[in-house]
Amino acid sequence: MPTALRQEASNDRPVIGILTQMVSDDFLKPWGETFIPASYVKYAESGGSRVMPIRLTHTAAEYENIFKQINGLLFIGGAVDLETSDYAKVAKIFYTLALKANDAGDFFPIWGTCMGLQLLTVLVAGENLLTSTTAENITLPLNLTTEAHSSRMFQGFSEEFMKILTKEPLTGNFHHYGLTVESFQENAKLRNFFSLLSTNVAENGAHFVSTVEGKRYPFYGVQWHPEVNRFQWDRKRNFPHSPHAVHLSSLLAEFFVNEGRRSSHRFDLEEEASSLIYSYTPVYAGNITGYEQLYFF
Repeated sequence: MPTALRQEASNDRPVIGILTQMVSDDFLKPWGETFIPASYVKYAESGGSRVMPIRLTHTAAEYENIFKQINGLLFIGGAVDLETSDYAKVAKIFYTLALKANDAGDFFPIWGTCMGLQLLTVLVAGENLLTSTTAENITLPLNLTTEAHSSRMFQGFSEEFMKILTKEPLTGNFHHYGLTVESFQENAKLRNFFSLLSTNVAENGAHFVSTVEGKRYPFYGVQWHPEVNRFQWDRKRNFPHSPHAVHLSSLLAEFFVNEGRRSSHRFDLEEEASSLIYSYTPVYAGNITGYEQLYFF
């Protein structure tokens, strides 16, 4: 086990990097080339961190410099090619840097939401094993595994709330593809890298992986969307907004940011202000997308 997993918290000014995605819809292109939904930014900030948007146009050396300054990385949901896109290529650079850093005792966490989880499985397995696991616009309780009760992700959850997770539909699902439990269990790389914390059943009956965490590395993935519970409100979408759903989102945001606090990376003071998201203004997009606000870059 990397010694970094045993490192105590020390950083009260964490910065979480969020990888931007290419704008593919023509009606959004006038605003910028890449974007981040504001809900992910608010989610990270609500856990007690600041946010750095990471563009897809930097050099490898520039990404290495960014890595040395941020305290964690968030792969958001969306729709890109997980093997050939610029998004996937940049993600692989950070993934490789994070593996090496953690092996050397330099703690660095990664979180993947929806497509972000899918991306992590591709990076770990070295191939795309995703299949149809449609769970589009539905909320679900989690089918927790025995490993969930000894996991790091859920260690701050009370026994009562763990039971609530299995009974109430607190997780919003908006995906067509995923990793089946069978594919996970048959792939040695995935099975050895991740602990399977929860599963769910897709609309086609497929059992899919819904929550994982790294066994040796502080890498976490959810097929569902904890950020929507507090920060998205489109009436056409089944976003869970119950008190328990809000509490779940709060617990996970604070958990991941607290993981970031364990990173000793620091910003160069001259670069800090210009690198953070505060100098950008989100654009209202609720009339043309399912997101109320988007940041463009």
